[in-house]
Amino acid sequence: MKRYRLYFFLIAALTMTSLTMTSCLDEHPKDQLEEEAIYGSALDIYTNAVASLYNYIGGTNESEGLQGTCRGIYDYNTLTTDEAMIPIRGGDWYDGGLWNAMYRHDWTADDEPLYDTWKYLYKVIVLANKSLDIIEAKSSLLTANQKDQFQAEVRALRALMYYEAMDMFGRIPVILSSGEAALYANAGGADATLPSVTGAALPSQSERSEVFHFVFSELQQVLPYLPDEHSNKEGNYYGRITQPVVNFLLAKLALNAEIYMFDDWTKGYAKRPKGKDIYFMVQTADGASLLNGGKASANRSKKLNAWETCIYYCDKLAGEGYDLEADDAFNFSTHNETSKENIFTIPMDKNIYTNQFHYLFRSYHYTHGGALGWGSENGTCATIATMKANRYGEADEDTRCKMNFVAGVVKVDGKELLMDNGKPLEYQPFEVAQNLTGSKYIKTAGARMAKYEVDRTSYMDGKLQSNDIVLFRYADVLLMKAEAKVRKGENGDVELNKVRARVGMPNRPATLSNILEERLLELVWEGWRRQDLIRFGKFTEAYDLRTPLQGESSGFTTVFPIPQKCIDLNPKLVQNKGYEKK
Repeated sequence: MKRYRLYFFLIAALTMTSLTMTSCLDEHPKDQLEEEAIYGSALDIYTNAVASLYNYIGGTNESEGLQGTCRGIYDYNTLTTDEAMIPIRGGDWYDGGLWNAMYRHDWTADDEPLYDTWKYLYKVIVLANKSLDIIEAKSSLLTANQKDQFQAEVRALRALMYYEAMDMFGRIPVILSSGEAALYANAGGADATLPSVTGAALPSQSERSEVFHFVFSELQQVLPYLPDEHSNKEGNYYGRITQPVVNFLLAKLALNAEIYMFDDWTKGYAKRPKGKDIYFMVQTADGASLLNGGKASANRSKKLNAWETCIYYCDKLAGEGYDLEADDAFNFSTHNETSKENIFTIPMDKNIYTNQFHYLFRSYHYTHGGALGWGSENGTCATIATMKANRYGEADEDTRCKMNFVAGVVKVDGKELLMDNGKPLEYQPFEVAQNLTGSKYIKTAGARMAKYEVDRTSYMDGKLQSNDIVLFRYADVLLMKAEAKVRKGENGDVELNKVRARVGMPNRPATLSNILEERLLELVWEGWRRQDLIRFGKFTEAYDLRTPLQGESSGFTTVFPIPQKCIDLNPKLVQNKGYEKK
């Protein structure tokens, strides 16, 4: 049985200042406890000011959590791509055109799920800032090491949320704790341009490149103070942000530096800065906070370009003991907490945690879900392009195809499933359309998700299960390193083909096109596809059943619009180009 984590004893008594700023962070607790009652010791401070924040990595409500629920970060990074879609199935899955609009990139600033996603991200950011203020206020109860470690963990979690917000919305407000805001205000120079909110003040936006530098710097600064432990293993560090988690994020940020340093993305992909010309200082000697005037020792720092930086942090992960599992499927099994490949996961246990997992529930046909003992919604399916990339039905079909998808005649416990009309349930991978209304395959078109092992004992129609949701894993690290090496002008064959050899696939040369396809084959359904397509300059192009929107070649859809409700509440916010009111 998986161990309880401290942070699931959520205290609802965190007091909040009035938050009119960005969007409306509706955090006004009704029940209040005296701070002394919940922050009376070092353990109390960790439990209620640090560990409680981890409740927000997963989620139970729509648009909340990094993965697991629907209408949030995961859907906007998956159902907007050539990887997966939710077709309109007659009266099912229209939802005001939401899912079809995601696939076509026809979203608007008035879309409620985008607003809810923004609220989620800033809710966690504001709570993190409150936690930093609490740690500072209660520092007399902490040792110097405890204070450093607690602050580092909160700042790392906040940086993760800023990373997601920057990736989705581009230009965003940066808000800090009260103590940090004062330090930045007194620092002068570039640091002073980072806005903050105290009291009723309203923050403006920072350029995407500024947010990127802030996130990267935060992660580098806190890295030495975090435990050098594997986060996915049961025990004291289970589900926490540790050094390997941060090393993965730094590698991912460096790999996407060309995109995140591009402040005018509507000028087109070709105008982006070049990774070879973007430099970082890595391996600071002591992790001294720049906020406090700390300086890294020059002899222990290296100036590396974006590709070299990505490789550097990928190598750090290899040195921390991560490797590919012999069986790829084990990473997604009901007991995947012992995986040596998974780096960061959302802990799941149907008897302990409330995090939800919607993927299988949402994907399977009603008959299929019923045979497994739970409900289903007959929605998400693989695109035609994805199944063609897997060579489905061909002699050279990718060996991962059967692990990742349910296609063809469906069997459960060795028996064919029969639909209400008495015919066998048979998923049709190549009969997908954006609108299946009137099609004879209206309920059966599309291959369905099979990446995670089915937990037959799960609760809540399969949404409460015991498979930890995989966020970061080592196969991605190898593919990141292969890509960075190729972009640097080096050979990435070893890394690419290590991933392919694990599943019995023949070697391929590590070209950029082969790497992009391998990322689809290996990382499908894991929430990376939008980011990958943007980095490769493919997101705004025609693919699968999608044709580009008018003017989309400018690149405006590579970020989402700032929710209009947020602009209405904070007039300092400026809408992203391409989404302005006509």
